[in-house]
Amino acid sequence: MNSSLSPETFAKIEMHVGKIIKAESFPKANKPAYLVWVDLGPAIGIRKTSAQITERYSIECLVGQMVVCVTNFPVKQIANIQSECLLLGALDEQNGTALLQVPMDVPLGSRIA
Repeated sequence: MNSSLSPETFAKIEMHVGKIIKAESFPKANKPAYLVWVDLGPAIGIRKTSAQITERYSIECLVGQMVVCVTNFPVKQIANIQSECLLLGALDEQNGTALLQVPMDVPLGSRIA
């Protein structure tokens, strides 16, 4: 892969620290997924998304995780919900996607640069 991205284009992607506050199974998704609610701090609020992370995570272990989300993609209809952000993760074909995480003491909503 030999594509390039300018620093100006990269700066347009808004990535923020959030905390998963709720997760549940999402049987209406085409591929195994969870519905996930992420608290992105007072300026952004709580956003929900669908995440195909069922191979690596149980619902119980997701709540409380500090994650990184893209917050300025357009809302996307997935089955019967509107996905309002994108959880970022490392794509691991053997063990399932691993969420990008940050330490617990980073304020919710902090911008990723």
